[in-house]
Amino acid sequence: MNTTKKLISLALSGAMCVSLAACGAGSESTTAEGATVYRTLYSSEVTTLNYLTTSLTNEYAIGANVVDCLVEYDSYGNIIPSLAESWESNDDMTEWTFHIRQGVKWVDKDGNEVADVTANDWVSTAQYVNDARNAADNQYMYSTGAVVKNAQAYYDYTAYLLTLETLGLATGENAVDDAGDPIEVVDPVDADSIGVKAVDDYTLVYTLDQPCPFFLSVLSYTSYMPVYGPFLEECGDQFGLDNENLLYNGAYILSSYLPQQERVLTKNQSYWDKDNVFIDEIRQTYNAEATNVSVSMYQSDEVDYAAVPSDLLDAMLADESTANLVHGSRPDVSFSYFYSFNFDPQFDEQYEPENWKLAVNNENFRKAIMAALDRVKALTVSEPYNPSDLLNNTITPANFAVGGGKDYTQYDALLSYTQGDSFDEAKAIEYRDAAKAELTAEGATFPVKVLMPYNPSTTNWDKECQVVEQQIEGLLGSDFIDIIVQAGPETGFLSAVRRGGDYALMKCNWGADYADPQTWTEPFVADNSYGFWDLSEDPETQALFAEYSAKVDEAKAIYDDDAARYTAFAEAEAMIIEHAIAIPFSVSAGDGYIISDLNPMEGEYAPYGVALQRYKYQHLSDTSVSMEEFETAYKEWEEARAQAIASTEE
Repeated sequence: MNTTKKLISLALSGAMCVSLAACGAGSESTTAEGATVYRTLYSSEVTTLNYLTTSLTNEYAIGANVVDCLVEYDSYGNIIPSLAESWESNDDMTEWTFHIRQGVKWVDKDGNEVADVTANDWVSTAQYVNDARNAADNQYMYSTGAVVKNAQAYYDYTAYLLTLETLGLATGENAVDDAGDPIEVVDPVDADSIGVKAVDDYTLVYTLDQPCPFFLSVLSYTSYMPVYGPFLEECGDQFGLDNENLLYNGAYILSSYLPQQERVLTKNQSYWDKDNVFIDEIRQTYNAEATNVSVSMYQSDEVDYAAVPSDLLDAMLADESTANLVHGSRPDVSFSYFYSFNFDPQFDEQYEPENWKLAVNNENFRKAIMAALDRVKALTVSEPYNPSDLLNNTITPANFAVGGGKDYTQYDALLSYTQGDSFDEAKAIEYRDAAKAELTAEGATFPVKVLMPYNPSTTNWDKECQVVEQQIEGLLGSDFIDIIVQAGPETGFLSAVRRGGDYALMKCNWGADYADPQTWTEPFVADNSYGFWDLSEDPETQALFAEYSAKVDEAKAIYDDDAARYTAFAEAEAMIIEHAIAIPFSVSAGDGYIISDLNPMEGEYAPYGVALQRYKYQHLSDTSVSMEEFETAYKEWEEARAQAIASTEE
């Protein structure tokens, strides 16, 4: 079998198909009984199967395959119908109506039909998730970006009741907590007032507090998955405890669930779209040493997937018997990494916070660091073979958001950054000299101390910091800048360091919540915990922040013209980069280097929600692909995706 040709032809033909997998199957591994079985190991057990409350990938990866959403995605990120056959919104996009697919069944772990899927199942979800008693980690999706009417108000009211119940108090004006502080009274809000209504069994309406052109993209989060209300009520606290306390309407049923032994996902024979489910069984076996043994087990044909540890990678690529099995993975653009300047330093006097305030508010100083940072060199620490694949030239990654028929990063305001490289030795020296003259006049002292902490529990972060320190100091001069690399706490790093402002310059990341550039503005707006730009006391920095905020508000107000909305957001984001408020760095490496018999370009694609965790549309091949084959297929996928995006606007 020529795997290269198979992957390339799939990627090219995919532009004309809803899914790559729909265009033809490859050679698949089967059991003696003829069933296609995909075998993997796992080393981290889930704490719950309750998809309505979890925001952990390890946990919702199961829910993603056993419960369908209103919408799903093709292999290029286009939204397509799932349990909603069609939908429409009102003119200002504050009311969204979904027409539910009829004939879809809820089944139990043995495949027995229990009930029909109806619009009421999403009402049950909304009322459950927004009840504070259920402690749903994903509840914020009803109030961030997309704001569902009365969802947060109901949550706040139930949180108030929960506080009183915990303290053994009755509602009233004079209730106080254990410290004697008064508990603020919250007016009653009824669950039925939440803006999620079943007009009839197959018509579902969401009412929002503000226009939301990207609302469809929040619907594949766990907090918007349906649940059969009577079953949920019957289970009570036992819901999601095991596979018997779940119902299924998705591509698979969790037919076996033995903690720290195995999980078996079996094809749902009652599934409404079972012709697009090509793997009959996913068998996941627990092994505490999965990372260490998966490669050898792949070679002995015991599993069909293995993550390649970094200490084995060089040897496997040099070995003819394994070199053609190892390949990279598609970069994960759901996270963006950037170096953040802290405008409100809260670190110790020994690191000279007042001197840092002078420096960080000087644009030429920030630009000098930005131009001096060789991001490719820094990325070789974690990605020695293809570091440029992870490079991110904008805050919003390429291949994330699409509007007006093109990728967001291709809009005019961002295009020069998308196609360029901020690393420029000559410019770095020019900015340094200008900054030194300006800062000297303001009374700053040199070298400027730059506290740059890292989390010691994150692999290779310390090494990356050392490379950055040596490279920037080597270019700008240690008489100008003194980068102080320091290990932060292994636990509570986020709260103590980033949120606590205990840094001068640090690599940060942000994860997207929905398919719109608005989600990437959140680290830079008022009251954020990234960089504290809004807290700067410098007049020029304050003016720049005000200008950026106004542009973001302008962009948010545009809901009926994707091109105009994206243009405005691109102009706002360009301000962040042009003035070096933050330095775009990279996207995530995804699964890293792997051996896998799954075609990596076939499945659903969306860098948010649960799409990337689903096995629907994927085929199982009889071998893995090489590095070269994967790179070729990935480039073809990018080209085909661009064509598919453009075709949606024709």
